[in-house]
Order: sequence, then structure tokens, then C-alpha cells
Amino acid sequence: MAGVEVRTLTDGGQPAEETAHALAEFVSAAKQTLEIAVYDFRLPQDLNEIVCGALVAAQKRGVAVRLAYNLDHAKNAPVPPPPITDPGAIEAQPFPTEAIPGVPDLMHHKYVVRDASSVWTGSTNWTADSWTREENVIVTVDSPGLAARYHEDFEQLWTTRIVARSGKVDTAPVDGMRAWFCPGRGEKLAHRIAKAIGAASRRVRIASPVISSAPILGTLAQVASDGKVDLAGVVDATQIHEVLEQWHENGNAEWKAPLLRTSLTRAPFSGKVTTPYAPGSVHDYMHAKVTVADDTVFVGSFNLSHSGELNAENVLEFEDAHVAERLAAFIDEVRARYAPVAV
Repeated sequence: MAGVEVRTLTDGGQPAEETAHALAEFVSAAKQTLEIAVYDFRLPQDLNEIVCGALVAAQKRGVAVRLAYNLDHAKNAPVPPPPITDPGAIEAQPFPTEAIPGVPDLMHHKYVVRDASSVWTGSTNWTADSWTREENVIVTVDSPGLAARYHEDFEQLWTTRIVARSGKVDTAPVDGMRAWFCPGRGEKLAHRIAKAIGAASRRVRIASPVISSAPILGTLAQVASDGKVDLAGVVDATQIHEVLEQWHENGNAEWKAPLLRTSLTRAPFSGKVTTPYAPGSVHDYMHAKVTVADDTVFVGSFNLSHSGELNAENVLEFEDAHVAERLAAFIDEVRARYAPVAV
């Protein structure tokens, strides 16, 4: 699709400087505005100089820079892990910043809107581990129409500082793409992805740390059981086990467990065994969030989870055979690295 570029990251597959420079290059092209919403932003000094240097330079040449970030949610929940953002360091920047409270639901975006015409988005936080130790996807799109949708979502977050009041953005196609924002369109997004999975005739590929959204789980279990479509994927095995344990303990969602086990065992799903979250621990999660159904792609910050429907999230949906093939191959490459998930 014209104007769409995809960058994929793997555990140990690239130096952090590569992503830092790519982000700085995107930012440095700004002439008028930069609107940034990022869940986790904490970089070591060398990388921070590259990224924040580009942001400060943009601000000095007259670009209106605004940055919204998630204020630590402090929830006892395994997914997603808490951010390591240092609010003091962000607020010390010379451009306007806004802390979005992550309670009860997270400001989980990782996007940049540049000059009301281009968007940087995907699953990738702004941390060294995200750029070196995690599987992630970055998408850049040149489209004023799409950028307008992201700007609308950003303004809802910036002006209200309330996650629940964001994401109420039109999902009609623009330049051949749909932009989905949660929580405003979270439930509809889950059903949209489920419908695409159920309607696929050739292949379905999924990369998601966890899968707990009821519409998606139900459809996925059925497709896996039918065995008529080439279905495969990769998850974060550690986070899957944490979710199953949480369901068992609270009892309210334990009915989902058989659907999850069916989905992950009746189709070739691999699971990356990762380091459980702890202060100061490495973040080596399987963090990519991509669904490919035939030639339709869903890519963004949205875990295929019920909590994701309630967070501030964004997903791009578009149909493109070349990009779908590339991202399906990426998912196959990642799942080949890890053992079948044991549930």
C-alpha cells in the first residue's frame, strides 16, 4: 500500500541505535507539529540524546511539540507490565507534556502524528529493551486523512486526561485504511478482528502477548478446531500462564481457559518464555501485536485482550498482499524461535 512502511524488531536482532535514529529521523522531518502519545518512555543517556535531541531541536525551530505519557498504573495485573517511565525526566523537557493517569485503564499508545500528515505507530515503546530484546512492529504512514484521525484521538486524551473519554473516532476507511481507537471503539474492534479471523479462507497469523478478548477467543477456538485454515501464531508464554492463573484465582473469567487452550494447542502456536516483570528486570517480552487474515492486516498497540478494549489503544486495519505476506513471514520467523506453547 502506498505510503505505508513496516519495520520489524526481534530479540537480539538489531542495535537500539538503529530504532533511535529511525525515530529521530521521523521527528526531524517535522515542520509544524508533533503530537506524541507513548506508554513507556525511558532511554539511557546515549539513546535519549538521539531522540530527545531531535524533539528539542524541533521545538527550537518552531515546531509545536506535545507529548502525552502514561502515569504508572500501579495495578496488580500481569499484562501489560508497568512502564518504567520517569515522569520527572519527561516533564523537564522544554515542550509541553501531559501525564495521563493509567488508573483504572492504561494510556497504552505508542504513536507520533507529524505535521497533520504522517503517523508513526505500532507496538514499540521508547525503551532500550523494546528496541533490542522484544519482538515489535513499527508502522509509518503518510496520509493526511489518517493523521487527522490520530490527531482527534490525541486531542481527546490531551484535553480530558481521562482514558475512558478517548478513542471516540470515526472508523470509516480513509486512504484505504481504517484507524481503530480504544476504548471508544474497543468492543467493535474486537468483533472486527474476530470476524476477519472467522472469514479467512487461506491463512491466519497472530502475534499477541496474550489472547483474552472473548469474541476473538471464541472465533479462534472454532477456527483452530475446524482445521480448515492455515492458522498459526506466537504468544508470550510467561504472560499466558500468568493470565490463566489470574483467571483461576478470581473465577470470573475461568470459562475462557478452555477456549484459550483449544486455540493454542489445536493450531501451531509457539510461546516465548520471558522474564516475569520485576523492578529492574530485563523486559524481553514477545510484544508484537499483529493479526493477518488472508491479506487483511491489523497492527498496532492492541493486545488481543479484554483489558485492551478498555485501554487507550490504536490499530491500523488495511488490505495489502505484500505487507500481509511480510508480516505473516515475520510471525512465522518469530514462532520458529520458540517451543510450542504449553498450557
